[in-house]
Amino acid sequence: MNDKGVKTVAQNKKARHDYFIEEVYEAGIALTGTEVKSIRMGKLNLKDSYAVVRDGEVWLLGMHISPYEKGNIFNVDPERARRLLLNRYEINKLIGYVQQKGYSLIPLEVYLKNGLVKIALAVAKGKKIYDKREAIAQRDAKLDIEKEFKERQRY
Repeated sequence: MNDKGVKTVAQNKKARHDYFIEEVYEAGIALTGTEVKSIRMGKLNLKDSYAVVRDGEVWLLGMHISPYEKGNIFNVDPERARRLLLNRYEINKLIGYVQQKGYSLIPLEVYLKNGLVKIALAVAKGKKIYDKREAIAQRDAKLDIEKEFKERQRY
């Protein structure tokens, strides 16, 4: 996300390694004031987080937002479920994906867009071990080719 007015706060780097990404949606998150302040300071962790659809709403589970140091009584549970803000059409589409076998909703990154906290939510299908090995082999081959190309350019 390199658009003007967009600042990436946290990324789930493991997600692209563990899943095939089918589609990505931008969603808002319902947060309290102290949570927003902690996110602006970069104190959140997306590792092991995922989203579920319950009662026609999308909920983000497992995202850890550290309590704001100056928040005292206004701090909330760091691991609480947080509602994602999507329109009805997008939620219905996500319900269709999740009902298919093997699809999950995985957050890819949290970023600030024009002062608002947004999340990139991916519809993803889990990779098998051999898929991961193949992806690593392709990446290594690409790096070797680039390295060879640079050396040839040098001379």
